[in-house]
Amino acid sequence: MSPLHFTFSSTFLLSLTGLVFHRTHFLSALLCLESMMLSLFLALSLWALQLGSTNFSASPMLLLAFSACEASAGLALLVATARTHGSDHLQSFTLLRC
Repeated sequence: MSPLHFTFSSTFLLSLTGLVFHRTHFLSALLCLESMMLSLFLALSLWALQLGSTNFSASPMLLLAFSACEASAGLALLVATARTHGSDHLQSFTLLRC
C-alpha cells in the first residue's frame, strides 16, 4: 500500500471512528460525515488522475455535488431539531416523539 492510499484510508477510518464513538452532538456527527466525504473526494479525484482516463473525470465532481446536498440537508435538520428540541444533543431525540 502506498503512503498516499494509507493516508486516505486512515483519514476515512478516523472520521468513521469519530462518527461511531463521539455521538453526543448532531453537529459533530455532521462534521465527521463531511470529513468522510472529503477523504472520499480526494481519493477519487487522485484515482481518476492516476488512471488518466476521461471517463472517470466527472465522478469526483458528482461526489462533490452529492456531498454539498448532504451538507445542506444536514444543516437544515440541525436547525430544525435545534428549534424543536432546544439543543443538538443526540440523546434528547426519541423515535416515539415527532
